Amino acid sequence: MPVESSVPPLQQVLRRLAMALVVLFVTTLVVWLDRGGYNDNADGTIDFLDAAYYATVTLSTTGYGDITPVSDTARLINIFVITPLRVVFLIILVGTTLEVLTERTRQQVRVHRWRSRMRDHVVVVGYGTKGRQAIETLLGQGIRKDKIVVVDPERKAAEAAGSDGLVSVLGDATRSDTLRKAELQSAAQVIVAPQRDDTAALVTLTARQLNKRATIVAAVREDENVPLLKQSGADTVVTSSSSAGRLLGASMVNPHVADTLENLMTYGSGLDLVERPVAVDEVGRSARECTDLVVAVVRRKAVFDYTEPQAASLQAGDRVISIRQAVPTR
Repeated sequence: MPVESSVPPLQQVLRRLAMALVVLFVTTLVVWLDRGGYNDNADGTIDFLDAAYYATVTLSTTGYGDITPVSDTARLINIFVITPLRVVFLIILVGTTLEVLTERTRQQVRVHRWRSRMRDHVVVVGYGTKGRQAIETLLGQGIRKDKIVVVDPERKAAEAAGSDGLVSVLGDATRSDTLRKAELQSAAQVIVAPQRDDTAALVTLTARQLNKRATIVAAVREDENVPLLKQSGADTVVTSSSSAGRLLGASMVNPHVADTLENLMTYGSGLDLVERPVAVDEVGRSARECTDLVVAVVRRKAVFDYTEPQAASLQAGDRVISIRQAVPTR
């Protein structure tokens, strides 16, 4: 989300207040050192409390007139020292108020504009290794950075996402108010990639309650948690531990096969595994007759291997999963 000032408003006010107190103390000290040039209508003498009182009413432009500079030196000091200090004092106090109010208003306007134009975007929960790799793949497929929102409970991760040019929201993604800040209710896709499986389940459940139409893809570590994520509303669940184990086994037995699989899973590295709609000139033809290498056909949410009879004749509205040469990204 558009970031706020690195210094919180309260801290800015306290810092300026401390500066104002320093100016007040300096003014009091100046008056106290030249106390012989002042007259107190009450008792005729000036002590330190009287000097502080005179400095306070003078800097605040109250000016009761009960303590007045009577000597030429005191009046000159008031002209060349006290008056500039009065201006500085007012600038500090009034300037702080205006600055805080202006910055807060500007921030609210920016956030409102951002929320008004965020539609059909991608929300990525978790900016760890899985979240970063998912975003890298999304960017390789042409999704703009301003259409990706990162949600993470760790400040360092949220700041890292902001440094990478992404919109980030700091907060617990299991809470609906945090996901609303990311405008999840109007998102088109949601990627759930936290560190823990129980967190993934809660985030998925909350996200599905906020958005019934979004495609939710979740990552878990253990296979036994896949049904739980499905019941929570995830459309696709990826098991990171078992996937890594299968890749390790393939690397041991067939290292070149494992290299090819890694190539296919790394978007833009040579060969890409993509899903695309069937072209008009491909309708009625078999999957083997397509220009790219088709490995599966998606028809009304059912997936058919290219060797199955259903893939013998492509239909309008089908989608195919194919392998094609990666397009170099600039």
